[in-house]
Amino acid sequence: MTDVSSNSSEECRSDSALDPGAPIIEFQDVGLWFRLQARRPRSLRELLLRRRRSDASDTRWALRDVNFVCREGESWGIIGPNGAGKSTLCLMLASILTPDEGVATVRGKVSALVTLGAAFNKALTGRDNIQLYAAYLGIPAKVLASKMDEIIDFSELQEFIDEPIRNYSTGMRARLGFAVATSLDPEILILDEVLSVGDRGFRVKSQKRIKSMMKRSKCILTVSHSTSFLRAISTHCLWLDRGSVHMAGPAAEVLDAYEGTDVLGARAD
Repeated sequence: MTDVSSNSSEECRSDSALDPGAPIIEFQDVGLWFRLQARRPRSLRELLLRRRRSDASDTRWALRDVNFVCREGESWGIIGPNGAGKSTLCLMLASILTPDEGVATVRGKVSALVTLGAAFNKALTGRDNIQLYAAYLGIPAKVLASKMDEIIDFSELQEFIDEPIRNYSTGMRARLGFAVATSLDPEILILDEVLSVGDRGFRVKSQKRIKSMMKRSKCILTVSHSTSFLRAISTHCLWLDRGSVHMAGPAAEVLDAYEGTDVLGARAD
């Protein structure tokens, strides 16, 4: 997705040796670009014209000039329209992507549910996928064994747990993934739109679990289009628009601005 040269000054680091008073997460002028997939030219003329264009015309910035600081005990909601860069930011926090400019510092072990079912194998059962996804998240086998029953109970999938997950609905896979990802107390938990599916009862239960984890985790970051949900669990919010920070600060202030006037309608076009 992105090209990073070996002598580049940009970096994304997970630093466990920072000063105790340092922020848990700190983004300084962070940017990430991707190259557009070019379709095959349909004529010789189109091919020649394309070769004359600058390489820059084939790239787009997914994030640009992103600055924010997350401190211990904070819960950040990440909002913005589709294509604003929210998921890209989460992938960067999880060290799956690295910035092309600026510095992204993440202090602490991250547990990220950033791509729904990314590590799931549809041919395997729910139980097998718990083990697969736990390994993906770095949860030790011995720890998982002691948590298996708790994970299944929380997911409410007891009668389906030994069925292949190709038979699961999107909501069922989300519940299973959430139950695994939150089975421990990670220092940093990242959730990308995983709570927008499922019934109301499960969303309420998930909300309670997040609030409980907030007391023990260093920080939590949640991507959601539900402003009411973010009001319930967030202390701060980051509003992204077209890859840049539109507003960052206390959750109530940012969400009030996001919901104000015709903001939502204007960005839905």
